[in-house]
Amino acid sequence: MSLETTLARLRPHLLSLLRIMAGLEILQHGTAKLLGFPALPQFANLRIMSLSGAAGVLELIGGALFVIGLFTRPVAFILSGLTAAAYFIAHAGKSFYPIANGGELAVLYCFVFLYFVAAGPGPWSADAMRGRK
Repeated sequence: MSLETTLARLRPHLLSLLRIMAGLEILQHGTAKLLGFPALPQFANLRIMSLSGAAGVLELIGGALFVIGLFTRPVAFILSGLTAAAYFIAHAGKSFYPIANGGELAVLYCFVFLYFVAAGPGPWSADAMRGRK
């Protein structure tokens, strides 16, 4: 078996793994903002009706759905937009370059989520299980 064949067989599973990890990473933004875990000083007095609070709701619910792979494409579309907005609201005004304005993660999240809009969730997902019925 060639390396190319082995990698081709792993591709869908690595897609699922990337989805799970991206979901866990965005989920922790939501838990920090709304549930206080982990406790971060910048979110200590967060109001749910603020822009950061609304983002926290999307991160918490969207992150959980993304981890389990339920409604993956629409959730990915929303999270891609959320992270793009986060970049332009919180980072872009500081510098043109993401490395200089601290926005590298927001840009990366944006494009990872955008990729999932097209690629779908992978085989280890609730969406895949629902499709098998």
